[in-house]
Amino acid sequence: MRLEKILMAVLVAVLFVGLMATVLPTGKAHAKVIRLKVANYFGTPAFQSKVLEEFCRDLEKRTNGQVKVDYYAGQSLLKSTATFDGVVNGIADIGYSHVYYTPGRMLVTEACGLPIGYASGWVASQVMNDFYQEFRPKEFDAVKVLWMNASPPSGIATTKKPIRRLEDLKGLTIRAPGMAGEVMKALGGTPAPTPMPEVYDAMAKGVIDGEASNYETLFAFKFAEVVKYETSIWPINHPYPFYLAMNKKSYEKLPADIKPIFDKLVGEYKERYILMWNAIDFVGEKFGKEKGVTFIELSPSELKRWQTAVEPVFGDYVKTMVGKGYSEAEVKGWIKFLQDRAEFWKQKQIELRIPSAVGPPELKPKALMLK
Repeated sequence: MRLEKILMAVLVAVLFVGLMATVLPTGKAHAKVIRLKVANYFGTPAFQSKVLEEFCRDLEKRTNGQVKVDYYAGQSLLKSTATFDGVVNGIADIGYSHVYYTPGRMLVTEACGLPIGYASGWVASQVMNDFYQEFRPKEFDAVKVLWMNASPPSGIATTKKPIRRLEDLKGLTIRAPGMAGEVMKALGGTPAPTPMPEVYDAMAKGVIDGEASNYETLFAFKFAEVVKYETSIWPINHPYPFYLAMNKKSYEKLPADIKPIFDKLVGEYKERYILMWNAIDFVGEKFGKEKGVTFIELSPSELKRWQTAVEPVFGDYVKTMVGKGYSEAEVKGWIKFLQDRAEFWKQKQIELRIPSAVGPPELKPKALMLK
């Protein structure tokens, strides 16, 4: 009887240890898998989509599968215009979109899209991240900003009429939302805030006459199939400000051993994303030429006319922000900061010999090779 009691006690102890092993965490082998949903409105073939998906897969690898990522490209989870709210509300844990898809909501950050004439997408992106870190606009307080970037130098792509002079824009409806729309009005065109995924059909059907963005859209959205002309206007470059944002609770829920891995990866991919955005204009230009698009450069004297035409955009922005409660000195300080950093990063790009397809001659591949 005593032996039976001993055996029973041992059996109970074994069962208890086994039970505790199944309910208590004992290391990574039993760590709870974290699932994240990442939304991107760019379609799967676009470089903006491919690199972000690489980020997702690298996150899975570096966490040894403790983090699993469901990646949704091409608006399959969230429309471009709904991305910010979708991240805030937890529909997606991470989302990529741009500032102008939430009209009037990110007015401070819209300063980054003023026609400052950034020399390249790399410069504009670095400046935009500097601006966010310096001023921390409250409009992003509802999310955790992972990184920001801007598009490469602006161009105007048209379906029928070439743009060689300021007067050529008169009577044309050009897709240009947000600050880009203000620039378009100052130039004499009629802006339309058409979401980018709808622009191809709108141009093909003649609903709009063209769009104002950078060369890469000729490839990424296949605009080269429906436009005939592309005019570079980089000296009044008014880039589109983009952001990758994360739901705050989703970030806070990351385990202590995962956060450093996540943060390090974000830093690495921020730089990769900026370099990718800077380089894709080469791809867009090549694709455009293959499709027969005519590329137009404005003469120096004509460019001066365009720069003069957009000067009121700065004053209007200052007035708007003063009306929102900011001081004139504060808003002008933002603009001065952007201009100063634009020059700083332009010189840095020359030092690093990072080539751009569009922009000042000193950033073109041949010029950098001679240095």
